[in-house]
Amino acid sequence: MTDKGSKISTDLVQRLQKLRELRIEHRDLDDVISRLQLDFKVDEIQMKRLKKRKLLLKDQITRLESEQIPDLNA
Repeated sequence: MTDKGSKISTDLVQRLQKLRELRIEHRDLDDVISRLQLDFKVDEIQMKRLKKRKLLLKDQITRLESEQIPDLNA
């Protein structure tokens, strides 16, 4: 039983670490996008790629956060 509890604890720590990393990357991308928007010579294709990546990160963050919410119907 202890091994199972340890495995669950390790999985939780790994998911929380992944969530933290995604949030940091999302925040960093937001900063980059904000700075690039100030430049009138910005490459629009690059900007679209950055925004798309930011949205993908947001989706991953939302999914991981929702997995942390316990199922009340169980």
